[in-house]
Amino acid sequence: MTGLSFTVPLWVWAAVTLVIAVMLAVDLIAHRDNHVIGFKEAAVWSAVWIAIGLAFGLVLLLWQGGEASSTYYAGYLIEKALSIDNVFVFALVFSFFAVPDAYQHKVLFWGVIGALAFRLVFIFVGAELLQLFFWTAYLFGAFLIWTGYKMAVAKDAEVHPERNPVVRLVKKLVPTDPRYHGGRFFTTIGGRRVATLLFVALVAIEATDLIFAVDSVAAVLAITTNTFIVWTANAFAVLGLRSLYFCLAGLLRRFTYLHYGLAVLLAFAGVKLILSETPVGKLPIPLTLGVIVVTITVSIGWSLIATRGRNGDTTPPADADAEPAPAPRRPTD
Repeated sequence: MTGLSFTVPLWVWAAVTLVIAVMLAVDLIAHRDNHVIGFKEAAVWSAVWIAIGLAFGLVLLLWQGGEASSTYYAGYLIEKALSIDNVFVFALVFSFFAVPDAYQHKVLFWGVIGALAFRLVFIFVGAELLQLFFWTAYLFGAFLIWTGYKMAVAKDAEVHPERNPVVRLVKKLVPTDPRYHGGRFFTTIGGRRVATLLFVALVAIEATDLIFAVDSVAAVLAITTNTFIVWTANAFAVLGLRSLYFCLAGLLRRFTYLHYGLAVLLAFAGVKLILSETPVGKLPIPLTLGVIVVTITVSIGWSLIATRGRNGDTTPPADADAEPAPAPRRPTD
């Protein structure tokens, strides 16, 4: 963890927030017709989001110098790597609720807005705790090491969206119709306002991302407690999560060993955070960047080599003009 500190004027926070809002608006307008997103379109959008994220690091370089820029890139890379694990869970949730391909982007769009809100709260709370109470570094560090261990040994643990307490609570409190009604989250049946199955799927996405938000924010806070850098690293990485999903959805089966790499990154972040409060002190950012890049490269390369010749999920997407199935493949009650 670095004590990197610099004053960020209020207008800079406002400008960055405005940029994020504009990008979200552009993305929403570009996909307002609920069409099925193919690999080519997803790849183009992914390139755009990654270019914007990398460009912001250059802005920091010109504004605050190399340490701020390299710290941002370290946080951005670790958040981007951890977001790949989100893709696995998103695919499972979409499969469980049989979400039509044409509506998946809408669910992810609103899911990302919720993810940004969760992360903003966690960043300020976590950074404040680390600044006020030195012993919280040991707690956060131990949590990250434990999370890394669980990720390494529990790769095949099943996720059950229907058992999520948030999902179950929503279905108890909000009248729900277990069917899809186009791309609507709510509809009216018999004069009664009810939530659709698409809304339940959105709640499941938000609830699972809440867990990822705790992990990823803690991992970036292990690098720096500078709230501006932690927030921008998270925000620019999360903004490209939707496109990343549509790019990687068909290749998930080939990332066999990626979870080991992510486990190493989480454990490394935990150790780094703990060491920052010992005589060893803060590990240098170049070392952190090197560990992140090497770990991601090795785990992805190892996965692709081990699964060479294996095709991804080649199930053709549903016809964008076709009427979506009226009910999910599994019961939701």
